[in-house]
Amino acid sequence: MNKKTIPPAQSDLETRATSSHAQELRLWLRMLATTHLVEAEIRSRLRTQFNITLPRFDLMSQLERAPDGMKMGELSKRMMVTGGNVTGITDQLVAEGLVVREDNPNDRRAYNVKLTPVGRKAFMRMAEAHELWIVELLGDLNEKEREQFHGLLAKLKGHVASCAGSRKSKSA
Repeated sequence: MNKKTIPPAQSDLETRATSSHAQELRLWLRMLATTHLVEAEIRSRLRTQFNITLPRFDLMSQLERAPDGMKMGELSKRMMVTGGNVTGITDQLVAEGLVVREDNPNDRRAYNVKLTPVGRKAFMRMAEAHELWIVELLGDLNEKEREQFHGLLAKLKGHVASCAGSRKSKSA
């Protein structure tokens, strides 16, 4: 089987659309289906090779970029999940010695969460593997195709942001 074709038995979001649907809808569903496939593979590899979930990896990724730590609310906002989700993930990582909670010097009601040295070392191993997996999964595109795709997605991102900004200003 050609690796560029999707087996007919495989059902995903894209299979919902037919040629009678708008090309934009079909493109949107293809982007979603592809994103879901990549994410599922990354989740599987994180679980198999590091015994960690994608949300825990994502939280550690946010903390790696903030050596002084982050407030729980900021983590929640950056990860686009509820505070309760961040608390549960943080509790697990604290129990494993990968992150610590410290009093926030600027807000006595809040905690800063930060990677421990063990957590930072573990995250760096995971991040290196993660990058290699992404390179592998997107490896069927040559350099020119990756640059074109990146540029097209940037254009689309800007357009969607513009539409969202326009919609917000109209409702204000």
